Amino acid sequence: MTLSNMKFAGILLAASAAILASCGKSAPAETAKPAVAEAPVVAVAKTTTQDLSHGLVLTAEFKPNQEVEVMAKVSGYVKKINVDVGDRVKAGQLLATLEIPEMTDDIARSQAGVERAEAEVAHAQEELKRAQTAHEITHISFVRLSEVAQKRPGLVAQQEIDDSHSKDLVAEAQVAVARSNHVTAMQQVVVNRSELKRMNTMFDYTRVTAPFAGVVTKRYADTGSMIQAGTASHSQAMPVIRLSENSMLRLILPVPESAVPTVHIGQQVDVKVPTLNRTFPGRVARFSGRVSIGTRTMDTELDVPNGNMLLMPGMYAEVNLTLSNRAAVLAVPLAAVDRGSEQESLTNIGKVLVITANNRVEFRKIELGLETSTLVEVRSGLNDGDMVITGNRAGLQAGQEVRPKVVTMQGSGS
Repeated sequence: MTLSNMKFAGILLAASAAILASCGKSAPAETAKPAVAEAPVVAVAKTTTQDLSHGLVLTAEFKPNQEVEVMAKVSGYVKKINVDVGDRVKAGQLLATLEIPEMTDDIARSQAGVERAEAEVAHAQEELKRAQTAHEITHISFVRLSEVAQKRPGLVAQQEIDDSHSKDLVAEAQVAVARSNHVTAMQQVVVNRSELKRMNTMFDYTRVTAPFAGVVTKRYADTGSMIQAGTASHSQAMPVIRLSENSMLRLILPVPESAVPTVHIGQQVDVKVPTLNRTFPGRVARFSGRVSIGTRTMDTELDVPNGNMLLMPGMYAEVNLTLSNRAAVLAVPLAAVDRGSEQESLTNIGKVLVITANNRVEFRKIELGLETSTLVEVRSGLNDGDMVITGNRAGLQAGQEVRPKVVTMQGSGS
């Protein structure tokens, strides 16, 4: 083959290749079949029977059941103080002893007064006996002379009879005086003994004791401190200690006017203490019975036992005050309910999207009841086990097919 022939053959091959390539590009592509749209996945929850409760969370500060500044009844110097801050004491336990030297002398003087009065009673009693004896003699003499004068008139002079009668009356008067002196002396003994008892009682006040069992939360006095008698409300007397009864604590809750009718004595409540991350049992012990005009609340006191002394006065606590309960009612999550119009909301009517047996969407109206923070009671419109959509409901239409994904319904809560 000549050189020219070889060039011509190469040109033909290149041209053939170009024609084949152009034919391949111009060939129509295969039309792809359109994909079938899948049903959307929706979150659903089953309606279940639960116990629902609605409550009101109130915050308050723990206070001691009792707290008092222990004062001294009498003035004196602290001879000895037996307790300090943090000590637990029993009722009647000796806290401090005061020293009052002049009171010892007063007691001795009162004791001497009692002894003197008793001696005067003894003397008055002897005088009464002597007067009674003298009266008996004069009376007998007068009676004898009177009898002789009656039996033998003229034998005894009338003057002698009159003198005897006069002596009898004088002796009788002396008996009355002696008896009165004896009574007076006995009354003086009573007075002096009362004074001695008062002095001993005042001396007992030199022993400062605990009025109830509690914890010493503050100590004001030391050994040698001068303590004034705390006998008047305006007195500036210094207390000995501050005593707090912490075995039982109080919570004073400002219950709103709307919740006042639900509060009753003996009501059990849960008291949550955030700082301890624990819940303690409490009981409604008392309430004021009056709504404050300024705050429209009623002070309600709870008693919280604190035998292990974990709680301290001043700690904050949250109280879940149950206002209403529903036992074994049908409930759905709040997230599944659409309140609808304002009028429907006022009539407790709501709307939910129910998943039918063939996974189709169905709109349904329901009657609502008690509502908690997560659930709502269904009074009519649903059955136990019905599945309602809890997720995003935008774009869903009645009769639309969906793929349900069950989520767990939260507890009743409050």
